[in-house]
Amino acid sequence: MESFPIPAPAFNGNSRVVPPGNAFDWLKQGWALFAANPGLWIGLTIVLLVIVLGVQIVPLVGTLAAHLLMPVLGAGMLLVCRKIDEEERVQIDDLFAGFKQNAGPLVMVGVLYMLAMFAIVVIVVVVGGGSVAGGLLSAQPAGLGVIFGGLMLSLLLSLALSVPVVMAVWFAPALVFFNHMQPVAALKASFEACMKNVLAFLVYGLIVLVLAFFAALPVGLGFLVLIPVLAGSVYAAYRDVFVAN
Repeated sequence: MESFPIPAPAFNGNSRVVPPGNAFDWLKQGWALFAANPGLWIGLTIVLLVIVLGVQIVPLVGTLAAHLLMPVLGAGMLLVCRKIDEEERVQIDDLFAGFKQNAGPLVMVGVLYMLAMFAIVVIVVVVGGGSVAGGLLSAQPAGLGVIFGGLMLSLLLSLALSVPVVMAVWFAPALVFFNHMQPVAALKASFEACMKNVLAFLVYGLIVLVLAFFAALPVGLGFLVLIPVLAGSVYAAYRDVFVAN
């Protein structure tokens, strides 16, 4: 006999299709979350940047280690978004909540992200680096064209391979942290959600590129605002695409 109340079905990562115009709403909600407590957000962003940039200083492995940490620290930023949205008290150490809750799966998402980015670097170096090396060794004027072609090939290949990885990782920290999904399932659900809403994310990406350009103008200080706004927009998109089913 069923006990009452009947428990709700487990979250399975199903996502919905939203209008492309929702991309504007995600960013507006991200700004609203930032405006609710800008001082706290700027403090959190400084701590986040110090950690990530500090790790990247380490030769050879620094950049890869930063990819490993991002899902864990990203979960903390998303928790701050939820607390502000629900008018709960926020503390600086909320940034590190990913090290306390679902830490293992979040780290595994970071490991898979790190391995994927490492594989992309290897592929780009092997494919594009050969052309650059050939152009340098040719000692001919045409070699400059070969070098330029190799660099462009590397750039385009890196972009083509990175986009699917970013799509898979975009919602994965939220799905693992809030919905307790396993890493591979979360990566798959995130990728499928982005594919379903490719137009919305295209609009979102173009807007973010423009915002990043202006954020970089005042010696990069604009990123102290843009990073929290983007964190809030990811949380808003997650609630829109997944929670609103």
